[in-house]
Amino acid sequence: MATTAAMNGAFAAGHEDKHPKGLYVLFATEMWERFSFYSMLAMFTLYLRDPAEGFGWSAAEATSLYANYLMFVYLSPLVGGFIADRFTGYRRAVMIGGLFFIAGHLLLSFSSLAAVYAALTCLVIGNGFFKPNVSTMVGNLYPEGSHLKDRAYNIFYMGINVGAFIAPLIAGWVRAKFGFHPAFAVAAGGMVISVWILFQFKKHIPELGRNLKAAATATPTAATRSANTAADTAATTTDAPPHGVSQQDAANASRQGVMDAVPESRRIIALIVIFAVVIVFWMVFHQNASTLTYFADANTNWTTIFSPETAKESGGIISNSINPFWVITLTFPLVWFWGFLDRRGLEPSTPTKMAFGMTLTALSFFILYFAAKTGEATALGGDPYAFRVSPMWLVLSYFVVTLGELMLSPMGLSLVSKVAPVRLRGLMMGGWFVATAMGNKLTQIGIFWDRWLHSTFFGVLGLMALVMAVVLFLLLKPLKRAMPGV
Repeated sequence: MATTAAMNGAFAAGHEDKHPKGLYVLFATEMWERFSFYSMLAMFTLYLRDPAEGFGWSAAEATSLYANYLMFVYLSPLVGGFIADRFTGYRRAVMIGGLFFIAGHLLLSFSSLAAVYAALTCLVIGNGFFKPNVSTMVGNLYPEGSHLKDRAYNIFYMGINVGAFIAPLIAGWVRAKFGFHPAFAVAAGGMVISVWILFQFKKHIPELGRNLKAAATATPTAATRSANTAADTAATTTDAPPHGVSQQDAANASRQGVMDAVPESRRIIALIVIFAVVIVFWMVFHQNASTLTYFADANTNWTTIFSPETAKESGGIISNSINPFWVITLTFPLVWFWGFLDRRGLEPSTPTKMAFGMTLTALSFFILYFAAKTGEATALGGDPYAFRVSPMWLVLSYFVVTLGELMLSPMGLSLVSKVAPVRLRGLMMGGWFVATAMGNKLTQIGIFWDRWLHSTFFGVLGLMALVMAVVLFLLLKPLKRAMPGV
């Protein structure tokens, strides 16, 4: 069984003012795993719809399978984390998950519908074993209270987004030159690199054993630090920003004391409201690999940026790089901005940030609404679906929604870690995962992509996000009373 002494000893192998080598091993491991994951995700719905290499599915059929896949992907860490904690240990679980990932991507390189379903099963299992446990190993590299831990999760989060950024670019190029199936094989190759890195440099990742529990609960300060680690682990497990992006000081014991004075029932109701917001956010945000990819593929003129062949064959795939590009570009300026406001006592509360995040999410889809309206007004032959607009519409929309993501997503898990009663913290963290999975299941609203005008579809999603933003603004006062100090 792991002990605090063992963790301190592992960390001491480096230097207390330097990140241990294990962080960079896990950074590379996660970067290549996310390369494989997002290569597949960028191509998947277009592959299902492709009549030559794929299966000629309708947008509704492809979107439905995509939604079900995402739902299970975001639920799987609950199971994989439990198995690792009780039976396998974290490093072994990650290796098992990597092998399932490799099998899943290789299966997609074969032209068979049965292979598709077998592949998705392998990828869900692989994600369950890999994602929660590689995130946990990052935290386990540091002793409790280490001032480097927050920065470690921010570095690790950058690895996620570097992998997510380069994946569609390479997948799109391979797809344009060689087709879908070789591109899926490239995704498998990325996963092979990931597993090889972890195996080759495993000496830098001490296996701390099973039944590793949050370290100390003897003092409010230690308990809060453990809660922050749990929040960051859960955040990076779902590819969300860690709590450090919010600049909220969760380690303030006096704030925790104020929070503990609020009745548990009021705090739980407040978190349920947040979960409802999260469901709508992920339903809207994760249109990126389905309807936004369809829009990028069929209704966006990429010849202004790429060669005609690449634009025709892979513009929709490559568009999936825009969001991680903005995440990499905007994260640290936003951290600086929150710090700037915090030093002046002006940083907004967490619920206020989340309300602004939902407002920006709505605005991003209203931008796409006007893009589609512009295209529909000049559609070829009067066909309201036959138009192409500038890719700058998508670039601008992703810029706005990424700002919304960075305001909303890291705040949510940090909020759970601070607001949930200690005895129910694990349950409420699980509630966040369930809410995320529900939101991803509801991406199935994309079945209306070919039934409604594209402008109508974007407008509906924008209005849904705006309604949740208004609800949050209206509930700010009671939410602040239920969650003082955040």
